[in-house]
This record gives sequence, C-alpha cells and structure tokens, in this order.
Amino acid sequence: MAAAQALPISIQIYSLRNLGNLDQELDTVKAAGYQYVELIGAHLDDADNVRAKLDARGLKASSSHVSLDALRTRFDKIVAACKTLGFTQLFMPSVPQNERESEGPYWSALGRELGDFARRFAEHGIHLGYHNHNWELKQKDGGKNALELLFEGAGDSPLTWQADVAWLVRGGADPKVWLKRYSNRVVSVHAKDIAPQGQALDEDGWADVGTGVLDWHDLADASRAAGARWLVAEHDKPSDPNRFAHASFKFLNSLHG
Repeated sequence: MAAAQALPISIQIYSLRNLGNLDQELDTVKAAGYQYVELIGAHLDDADNVRAKLDARGLKASSSHVSLDALRTRFDKIVAACKTLGFTQLFMPSVPQNERESEGPYWSALGRELGDFARRFAEHGIHLGYHNHNWELKQKDGGKNALELLFEGAGDSPLTWQADVAWLVRGGADPKVWLKRYSNRVVSVHAKDIAPQGQALDEDGWADVGTGVLDWHDLADASRAAGARWLVAEHDKPSDPNRFAHASFKFLNSLHG
C-alpha cells in the first residue's frame, strides 16, 4: 500500500518566544527545516514588517492565532493583515484567564459570537477557528462540557477547529474520538507531546514531538482522516527552543518518509 500523503508541517512561533526576538525565532525555524510558521496576534499588528522578514528567509505563514479582543475591536485590520501575510487559517487560541471556569451559558454565547465572526471572515476567504486547551473539557450544568457547548453555539457557521491533541489528552479525552466527532470542523492539529510521568517537570511535563508518550504515527493519520490540512509543532515551555524545533521537525518530517 502506498504511503499516505504527508500533511505539511508548520511550527507555532510562541514555542520559540524565549530565543530573543522575531529574527532569531525565524532563523531557528529556517535552520530546523520548516518552510511554514504559525504566527501570534502581535504579528498581525506588524504585518508588513513580519512579511518582509518571512520573505527574506523563504518562509511562509501557515496561519495565526488572534485574541478575542482583537476580533472584537480590530476586525478590518485583522483581515488586511491576513491578506498581507498570505494565509487563510486564523484561530482564537484561548479565552481570558479569568473566564476559563465560566458556566455553560458563557460557552454557548461564545460559540455563537465566534460563529458570527467566522461567517464574516468567510466573506474574505479566511477560515476562523477555535483552539482548545484542557479546561474546555470540564463538564458544565447539563452534563456537556465547554467545547461541546461552544460548537453547539456555533451551529451551522463555518467555525473551524484547531485541535490541540495533547491538551485533549490532559483533559482526559481520547483525541481520536474527538477528531472523528468534529471532523466537519477540524482543519489543523497542534502536534505536541507529553513527557513520561515525573519527567520534564521544568517543561511542565511537555516533550519534543516524537519523544513523549503520545503515538504521533497514529495521531497524524487520525488528524489527516479528520480533515486536518496542517500539523503545527508546539511546545508550551521548552527549556531549549532550538532543540525542540529541530527534534520535532525531524520526527514529523519522517512520519511518511
């Protein structure tokens, strides 16, 4: 049987934030072998400069994260930044920290709001999605969790999902079940790994992709089957960002070699 077509690989630049500045971060991305990078909201506010830095290194943006506040207050500027930077996938990665334990009605309302934004972005050829952590898996009144309520609230809108598989696992969920369940929304997957119990405590228990306990050979196939168009390497707290970038690209690039 022929090998399945590999998903293109990107890297969430937030993982490299301790390297110093954007030039050093992008130099590391390039040296590790990546051709694509996932940006963060601050880069949308400096799109022309960021585009020039990407072009100078032969890199492209696969996508970006964007805050809820920016969606609410700078919609037109975000659209313009996406076009300047040349990508069509945009994800709201987290709600404000003091709102993460909110009850069910909050999440239903958020889903409706993000669904409305997704419709507006779709008019510009941009796909808006949500990126999960583990707190969205806590059950609310009525027995459903926040992520279920959010997607219910989004209804038939084109809101997509960037599934962070490792956060699903930390939330007690089977990621393959969730990827299949919401395959109509999955467009991107964060490739992240979890260190064995008791290890990498200085890195909050995260690991370079392919060195932890998650079976990314299987998960990459499940991601593709669910409709993901990107695998985005991420590590929330690498002690050595350069090591993480290189090791994770080498592993992800070998999956379908």
